[in-house]
Amino acid sequence: MTGPRVFFYVQHLLGIGHIARASRIASAMGKDGCNVTIVTGGIPVPGFPGSDVTSVMLPAVVASSAGFSGLADEKGNAVDERFLAARRDLLLNAFRTAAPDVVIIEAFPFGRRQMRFELLPLLDAIASTSPRPKLFTSVRDILQQQKKPGRDEETVVQLRDHFDGILVHGDPTFVRLEETFPLTERISDRISYTGLVAPPLPPEPTELFDIVVSAGGGAVGRDLIRTSLEAARIIGTRQSWCLITGPNLPEADFVALSAEAPTNVSLVRFRKDFPSLLRGAELSISQAGYNTVCDLLVTGCRSILVPFTSGGETEQSVRAERLERMGLAIALPEAGLTVELLCSAVEKALAKPKPSGHGLDLKGAERTSHIIRTAV
Repeated sequence: MTGPRVFFYVQHLLGIGHIARASRIASAMGKDGCNVTIVTGGIPVPGFPGSDVTSVMLPAVVASSAGFSGLADEKGNAVDERFLAARRDLLLNAFRTAAPDVVIIEAFPFGRRQMRFELLPLLDAIASTSPRPKLFTSVRDILQQQKKPGRDEETVVQLRDHFDGILVHGDPTFVRLEETFPLTERISDRISYTGLVAPPLPPEPTELFDIVVSAGGGAVGRDLIRTSLEAARIIGTRQSWCLITGPNLPEADFVALSAEAPTNVSLVRFRKDFPSLLRGAELSISQAGYNTVCDLLVTGCRSILVPFTSGGETEQSVRAERLERMGLAIALPEAGLTVELLCSAVEKALAKPKPSGHGLDLKGAERTSHIIRTAV
């Protein structure tokens, strides 16, 4: 029996976590017999989406600031109405070509309000299609908490008017949606928890480092990388370090950091074997993004988490604090992070045994595919 046709929209604006998670889900659906078209609208990321799905790339837009206050093209130039209209038309054409049975929109309407110029027309196109495709939103386990009055109420209205289901990619024993979305009770009939979307256990590493430092996509991780580089110099050569800056770190910063790196530090932009490096490492130092944390849970690596909090972001802090309470990480503040504080945390982390287990559900990609097939 031929599986359903799935149209999956994902827009990453700053980091690369959204496209990584969506790509894992899309690959799981493809392996489960679904015919998946994944539409991406951010700067291309090596390896995502996978080759087992149909990929449509819209002209890229990114957040013009860490606070997500506007949109820019991949060169940093503000986008105009003509650019946005062309993107909208490409998205709608891709939808019509795919003729899906199911549409999944990542983050919206909980987030990605900047993309309403194309997502609201997509909702209209879905509503006017006969037979109408099932519509799901795909969200991580911890949401950015809204401060603007009426924003959550608006989200509830859009969910109840347009969406058939809410795929929450988390384990409810770790965190529940109502902890970061106060109006969850009004949409509880549409919620399905999938478990965390984690990768399988990676192979053993071909290269060993004692300490692996990563900054996600790299757009906002420069200070973490710089502080870690200083810590590596102070701690000395008894540990080898791999510092992964992320592909979006500005070139001038990468060059400057490379010139400062001591001999026990390998500074790179990207390692496709990052999960394997964690499996072989004694310690990870990173932000507290969804996918990095999933890699840590899979590999059982000790971890120091420095959650991203610029622009009023709250999601990573919630995750880091919860993991610290479970004894799975040491959490440090992004604001005021010093090399002395980091060196002390490294010493403390290495003195502890590696985590022995956590009991969290890591089968989110496979369970998402099951939910989609069942819905159709």
